[in-house]
Amino acid sequence: MSRKRLLQALVVAALGFGCAVAATAQPLERIVFTTNWYAEAEHGGFYQAAARGIYRKHGLDVEIRMGGPQVNGLQLLVAGQTDLFMGYDVQTVQAVRQGLPVVTVAATFQKDPAVIIAHPDVKTIADLKDRPIFISPASHTTFWPWLKVRYGFTDAQQRPYSFSVQPFLADKRAAQQGYVTSEPYSVQKAGVKPKVFLLADLGYPPYAETIVVTRRTLGARGDAVRRFIVASAEGWKSYLADPAPGNALVKQDNPQMEDALIAFGVARMKEHKIVTGGDAARHGIMTMSDARWQRTFEFMREAGLVEAGFDIRKAYTLDLLKDVTVLP
Repeated sequence: MSRKRLLQALVVAALGFGCAVAATAQPLERIVFTTNWYAEAEHGGFYQAAARGIYRKHGLDVEIRMGGPQVNGLQLLVAGQTDLFMGYDVQTVQAVRQGLPVVTVAATFQKDPAVIIAHPDVKTIADLKDRPIFISPASHTTFWPWLKVRYGFTDAQQRPYSFSVQPFLADKRAAQQGYVTSEPYSVQKAGVKPKVFLLADLGYPPYAETIVVTRRTLGARGDAVRRFIVASAEGWKSYLADPAPGNALVKQDNPQMEDALIAFGVARMKEHKIVTGGDAARHGIMTMSDARWQRTFEFMREAGLVEAGFDIRKAYTLDLLKDVTVLP
């Protein structure tokens, strides 16, 4: 190679190296994401995206903040104290009805993991019609109205749920609410093999663990929100294949979380295709559809949770999902 060509090659290489350094030196865009509960397996894909550097790969510096019984995530969202919130369809619809400028942009869970847990002698969920059922106040405006319409349950069956399986274990006729990923583990640990009814498999339509933002954030930082969705979808795919990195961060945030419970949760999510089933199998993790939201609206209207004239499209948008195709 002549000296001239050698110099040209060195200049091109130096320019390429400089561009690469400049690209990697670009500041990461910060996003604060608040979950709906203490860190657990059900949040594993988000922690995996952080542990594996997937958020950073997409130019994001994501801080995951735990929710909990004393955390009002929607309030924090509207106040600008968090950028994204892990929401729920029914909750978001009610917020929009009240005039809050929030919108759902993606759904982690294609199936709501809500279950009714019964004793082994129960054959079908309809058999619980005249039995006491431990239900939390929040469920009065979510799946309980659906159970009343679908199976004829009555408010007289309700018993206050204290987020403990002990009252259920003490009453052989009783049933209780729970998540397929957690409460059945506690019941089994106590020596009872429960009958578990996953409401989503019986037709209960809402998504769960949705990604909710304010209209203002969506307008100003739409691309960052889209990258968060893509990175989170990649995180969930990675987590379901090898959850160890994400689990380490889950336990760092929530040291009381048992390894066996985390493993149980991951196994149930995989078994029931909570993240990867439904439309996600064809269109990618975190996907949503107009048809599914319409089913949720119809359930809410029939249960008296929303008026017939409400425009369900105000509660969600599919715009950011067009380029999200992370297949399971």
